[in-house]
Amino acid sequence: MKTGVVVLTMGDRPNELRALLDSVAAQEGPPATVVLGQGVKLPPLPPGVDAVELPENLGIPGGRNVGVRTLREAHATDIIVVLDDDGLLPRTDTLRLVREAFAENPRLGIVSFRIADENGLSQRRHVPRLGGSDPLRSGPVTTYLGGGHAIRTTLFDQIGDFPAPFFYAHEETDFAWRALDAGWDIHYRADLVLQHPRTAASRHAVYYRNTGRNRVWLAKRHLPAVLVPVYLATWAAYTLAQRPPLTGLAAWWSGFFEGVRRPCPPRRPISWRTVWRMTRLGRPPVI
Repeated sequence: MKTGVVVLTMGDRPNELRALLDSVAAQEGPPATVVLGQGVKLPPLPPGVDAVELPENLGIPGGRNVGVRTLREAHATDIIVVLDDDGLLPRTDTLRLVREAFAENPRLGIVSFRIADENGLSQRRHVPRLGGSDPLRSGPVTTYLGGGHAIRTTLFDQIGDFPAPFFYAHEETDFAWRALDAGWDIHYRADLVLQHPRTAASRHAVYYRNTGRNRVWLAKRHLPAVLVPVYLATWAAYTLAQRPPLTGLAAWWSGFFEGVRRPCPPRRPISWRTVWRMTRLGRPPVI
């Protein structure tokens, strides 16, 4: 199976980007690779790496859509691997294991990597299970990690692109719910490691606002109508319980009401069968 790698960059981490690309090139069966500069000029890249300089920052899902189209048109890849520009692959067999996973399970649509710091530790928010329990346990999940994951390309033909209007935050959950509803499996693999510096999600200036808005859009777009208020009430309560700074809380509520007022991308509610499937996997879509 032919593999391609997509990396987005804002051009402010050239050393980290080069380290990542070196780790990709060291893989068993090096993949086709495209780096997208989000409204920036790219630094010099290694030979064989495709460079795409976008005139503006399209956001994470919008940029990834361009990367997926570029790889598919230029290299006809079967698997798309998406990696953060400040991560790296510490093992040389990671992409081979990805290919084997997809070859063994024809219903496998998405593989989520384990994101770990230089000490091998994973933050709770990087484990796609409730409570962030046991990052070393692999298995089926209901969402995946944006910083390191692989997607079967035929999945895009069936369920469409990443939700570009989201710009940042919860675009992975939107895509995952659509994949599950179409009958695909999502697996978290603890042995597929993306080494990444320990960071806080709130470091992004738009974190609180986009999180609030996109939670509303996610519910309005994909949940059966009766579950929408339950989901939003749960997340509002959770946000308050986290006691964010007042500025962050104000931005979150601003985004929340923006999501209520503004129309979301086209509504595609998941089936009750998918709701039950997610519940059996340990994460009902009201939490």
